[in-house]
Amino acid sequence: MSVSFIERLVKINSPSGYTKEVIDFVAETVAHMGYELIFSNKGSLLVATEKAPERLVAAHVDTLGGMVSRVKNDGALELTQIGGWPPNSFEGEYCSILTAEGKLYRGAFLLNNPAAHVNHDIAKTERSMDKMHVRLDAVTFSQKETEALGIGIGDFVFFDPRFEVTDTGFVKSRFMDDKACAGILLDILLNHAEEIKNHSLGFYFSTYEEVGHGGRSGIPQSVKELLIADMGVVGEGVTGKETAVSICAKDSSGPYDYAFRQKLTSLAKDNQIAYTVDVFPYYGSDGSAALRAGYDVRVGLIGPGVSASHGVERTHKEGIEATKKLILAWVNG
Repeated sequence: MSVSFIERLVKINSPSGYTKEVIDFVAETVAHMGYELIFSNKGSLLVATEKAPERLVAAHVDTLGGMVSRVKNDGALELTQIGGWPPNSFEGEYCSILTAEGKLYRGAFLLNNPAAHVNHDIAKTERSMDKMHVRLDAVTFSQKETEALGIGIGDFVFFDPRFEVTDTGFVKSRFMDDKACAGILLDILLNHAEEIKNHSLGFYFSTYEEVGHGGRSGIPQSVKELLIADMGVVGEGVTGKETAVSICAKDSSGPYDYAFRQKLTSLAKDNQIAYTVDVFPYYGSDGSAALRAGYDVRVGLIGPGVSASHGVERTHKEGIEATKKLILAWVNG
């Protein structure tokens, strides 16, 4: 069930700063379940078994994206990044541009002068934002013509996710960070209500994690233990696997709570859940943000291993299921 929720979330555009639609979807999906629903001024959502939960699990629904920073003389668009993503990994991706009037235009994110038949240096050119543009799928050849379409500075740019589930169990899509864990939380809220209803528990869907301040507000002061459900790292020098849940010991912000980490590890062992303990070298989370904001909470971080993070991401049904099982073990533990 988690995968179906993940797919529905992935298909809702929600870069940081444009998350009302996805938060409304989450709220509408759980509205009939009898939970407390509390919206923050920043647009995040707390779904809880009571108004002052003592334990909280959090996932973020905001993603990477772009914003128009300039309309070029030839009518193409320059972008500024929302979140941190490698331009080479997004090169060639189709995208949508949302105007201030609510109209969507299509386009593609390309290197400047992208034709191999005229650009001899195309393979050697560094992919940096000042060398990239969005080619609009509109008949426009000037700044004036593009602006006449209603496109301008500040318009959001949504990159296509390309969601796919393979017959080998892989879930491939941009924005598995962190739509995978948000989908797991939705699955638990809808399909494990009886299991969680007698616990003092909250599920927090944050909206500004990718730009660093999602966890700095919106968490009830009653919370003593904060479990962050976010992607696990897969790559050289780390132990994460797409088929397992990663338990993070430390990331760029420092170590996570040791006793909490030990508890999560014990729960994984006792419940025969595939897991790995890891250190994430270039990483921060809503837990990091909460601690920097001064919250007096014990913080742990877990999540399914995600390959090619902030790029063409991929995880596996087994890693998703392992993460769900560990969250439920923590709820009941």
